[in-house]
Amino acid sequence: MSTLKEILTRRPVAATIRLTVPAGGARPAPPVGPALGQYRLNLMAFCKDFNARTQKYKPDTPMSVTITAFKDNTFEFTVKSPSVTWYLKQAAGIESGSSRPGHVVASTLTLRHIYEIAKVKQSDPYCQYMPLESICKSIIGTANTMGIKVVKELD
Repeated sequence: MSTLKEILTRRPVAATIRLTVPAGGARPAPPVGPALGQYRLNLMAFCKDFNARTQKYKPDTPMSVTITAFKDNTFEFTVKSPSVTWYLKQAAGIESGSSRPGHVVASTLTLRHIYEIAKVKQSDPYCQYMPLESICKSIIGTANTMGIKVVKELD
C-alpha cells in the first residue's frame, strides 16, 4: 500500500508512449519527433539520454522504449533489450521465420543459442525474477512458432 507521501508526490501522467527505436539512433525526426512533440517533451534530452543508454548495443538494433510523459512536460523512460524474435533471426541468420511453421523448417538452432539469448533477456525488467529455465522454455516456444527447430547439438 502506498504511503501518504508517495500519493502526494505522484505526478499526473499525460501519456505512455511505446516506440521501437534503433540503438544509438534516436533523432528528433520521425518516429521519435512527432510521438514526443505532441506532448511537448524535450526531444534533444530524450535523444541524448537514449543514445547514451544504448551505446553498448550494436547500431541499428531495434530497442523497445516505454516513455511515461507527465503533465509538467517531464518524462521517464525504460529501455528493454531487443525482442526474442529479433535475437532468434540473428542467431539463425534468416530474414524472416517460416511461412508454414510446423511444416517447413526455416533454420535450426542449438540449446546453447537459446541459453545465450535467455541470459541477455534475463536483464529485462519483466524477466528479472524469472528462472533461466522458464525464459529458455519461452524462447523455445517462440522459435517453434517461427519455424525454427531447436536441437541439442548441430550435426
